[in-house]
Amino acid sequence: MNTSALYEIFLKYPHICTDSRMASEDSLFFALKGDKNDGNAYAEQALKKCPYAIIDNEAYNKSDRCILVDDVLDTLQKLAAYHRKRLGLPILAITGTNGKTTTKELTARVLSKKFKVAYTQGNLNNHIGVPLTLLSMDKTHEFGIVEMGASHQGEIAKLCKIAAPDFGIITNVGRAHLEGFGSFEGVKQAKSELYRYLHDNDGLAFVNYDNETLEDMNPPHNIVYYGTKVFTHCQGQILNSPVYLSFKWVPSDEMIADEESTQSECYTINTHLIGAYNFENALAAVSVGYNFGISASSIKDAIESYVPANSRSQLVKTDKGNSLLLDCYNANPSSMESALNNFAKIEMPNKVLILGDMLELGTAASREHGVTVGMISKLGFEKVFLVGRNFCNLKEAHNYRCFYDADDCAKYLAENNITNSTILIKGSHGMKMDKVVEYL
Repeated sequence: MNTSALYEIFLKYPHICTDSRMASEDSLFFALKGDKNDGNAYAEQALKKCPYAIIDNEAYNKSDRCILVDDVLDTLQKLAAYHRKRLGLPILAITGTNGKTTTKELTARVLSKKFKVAYTQGNLNNHIGVPLTLLSMDKTHEFGIVEMGASHQGEIAKLCKIAAPDFGIITNVGRAHLEGFGSFEGVKQAKSELYRYLHDNDGLAFVNYDNETLEDMNPPHNIVYYGTKVFTHCQGQILNSPVYLSFKWVPSDEMIADEESTQSECYTINTHLIGAYNFENALAAVSVGYNFGISASSIKDAIESYVPANSRSQLVKTDKGNSLLLDCYNANPSSMESALNNFAKIEMPNKVLILGDMLELGTAASREHGVTVGMISKLGFEKVFLVGRNFCNLKEAHNYRCFYDADDCAKYLAENNITNSTILIKGSHGMKMDKVVEYL
């Protein structure tokens, strides 16, 4: 079955299902193959609830409601691209090493003040998530935001061909997924695939003018700059705050004269985000909103109403009098450095570090974890718990308590109470650092 014919079926049943347990009477089941399971094996089960199942294994073609294709994933991607072209709505793509999900969430809230916005839910930002996001959009939507993640060269370029973005943001470029990219230069080349797509298709990029790396990556001709410098389209400045990020900003036809300028001279936003490193994420959302004609008061309301969850820059108070700074959804050397620097500056009592390994660093793992240990020592942190084999392999180079996994750390914390402390918890998602939270 060709894409146009399948699209006609999709218009009748416009919900995509990849889990047979979630099938419904208005959904199409796509039998995707995973690392452990073959979706083809669940087609029959899905058909008990949904009208059609798209499969690519003839052995499971046991019903006239099975649609046999050469490759289910390729079919899903082609259907998404076909749908995107027919929607005709503007789409903003967001990628980067750190901050892309937070930037997406903030930008979606800002744009929702004027448009009906469809955007990536959760962390569905890969070769499956992007098509699913596009296929969740319909004619009632006025703006789309698509988060794009990658761990290898060419992935962003492929996602751009599917999503065809009109606008783009690269939040930053850091040392992450080195196992797949090979080096920091490899990361730069991969992320710059978004800029190249926008250049070739007359798109517009929102660029952090403070980040010289982004400028070196040859952004497209059409640019809206944001940052702390005067000659940007949207200029901002961080305000001092004990925990949560506060900042002020002005559009291009005004300027922040100096650090002593009063808040009344600028637009001030008090966020629920922890860490100065979130400033560039929030300012990117401001820049997008201002570019699309959203008022300063609406931008302020949108960003101030956002409360992070899912262990992303999240502050949690516990019954033991602890303040937990949860930043353990993901971790890489760049984000770890930012988090440690920020934690060192926060004026809160009895600081404790509980840090998990940074994954997917390949041959750079030992070096990068060694750099982190050195940074911990340099910043003067004393009460430190390190979790994971990479940190444990360096235990001869430091005197911090080490655990091979989060379960071991949780068991220790259950027997050794920590109270009335400020605790930063950070590590790669695969380290499952959230397991220690209930013991704090």
